[in-house]
Amino acid sequence: MTARLADIAAQAGVSEATVSRVLNGKPGVSAATRQSVLAALDLLGYERPVRLRQRSAGLVGLITPELENPIFPAFAQVIGQALTRQGYTPVLATQTPGGSTEDELVEMLVERGVAGIIFVSGLHADSTADVGRYDRLHGQGVPFVLINGFSGKIKAPFVSPDDRGAMRLAVTHLAALGHERIGLAVGPKRFVPVQRKIEGFLRSMEEVLGIPADEAADRIQHSLFTLEGGQAAASGLIDSGCTAVVCASDMMALGAVRAARQRGLSVPGDVSVVGFDDSLLIAFTDPPLTTIRQPVTAMGQAAVRALLEEVGGTPAPHSEFVFLPELVVRGSTASGPKAGAAVPAQQSAGRRTRDARNPTGG
Repeated sequence: MTARLADIAAQAGVSEATVSRVLNGKPGVSAATRQSVLAALDLLGYERPVRLRQRSAGLVGLITPELENPIFPAFAQVIGQALTRQGYTPVLATQTPGGSTEDELVEMLVERGVAGIIFVSGLHADSTADVGRYDRLHGQGVPFVLINGFSGKIKAPFVSPDDRGAMRLAVTHLAALGHERIGLAVGPKRFVPVQRKIEGFLRSMEEVLGIPADEAADRIQHSLFTLEGGQAAASGLIDSGCTAVVCASDMMALGAVRAARQRGLSVPGDVSVVGFDDSLLIAFTDPPLTTIRQPVTAMGQAAVRALLEEVGGTPAPHSEFVFLPELVVRGSTASGPKAGAAVPAQQSAGRRTRDARNPTGG
């Protein structure tokens, strides 16, 4: 027990006596310290004593479109932890290709009597989707909060990053490095976050670099929010002469790096790449990815607070809470090529790559 107390105390940053008081349910310990000790128990894999196990105040559903993109597990972890701290049990429901739809997952959660639902990048973010499903959910008396993708037609709290501001951060950073031929790789245009990123990109290109919107619009490529999608979008941008590519997700950015390398180009020597999200492990890629950090922790916690206010009968404003993103500069961006020299150099590198693969030139 002594070793166990010492381990827990070291993890929680408190004394062994404090750990003992918490484990034995003794008074004289602040709520914050008690929570730190319980968190240390969980992290070290110890089972909580029965008296310390939190009784569930109810179930809360969390619906995500997938878990392959690391940003969604990140949201799930933050939201799950915040709900657990408030005594609720999170129920994660994830859509999969060929599996349950969002509507089917909602029906399943409602049948299980959830106290509320948090949607992350759901159909609410699709500007072509029928928002009547959310009116019906509201009519069933189920509170809900929506993350990423605002619609004025839905009466609920929304939590979003500033997508337009994110693009300004990226364009300003690349322009300061000397890049002018900047491209944008994004997902399908029907999604609200994509529309906002496009608006921010076009406005920033005009205000920062003096490039008219119609000209900058030619430097936008739509694809899927995947590594392969990023590769396809970036391929077109690089082939058109872009020396820098801003991507709508970190997964797309990794695809952009692959696209550059397939053309015999280096990142960031020949092409700079900026991602979006700051997903787990992105700092350890080759090269470490410069990205726009989506404030996942602040957004997830705000979503939980808004939902629990709805559950408690004091609804949060049915409006959008917008969180500022942050530029994280790493190794995938560098000074742009000198004016007039970049495009020929890239085209030459591309020709060398093709010639090496096909010596006949056919």
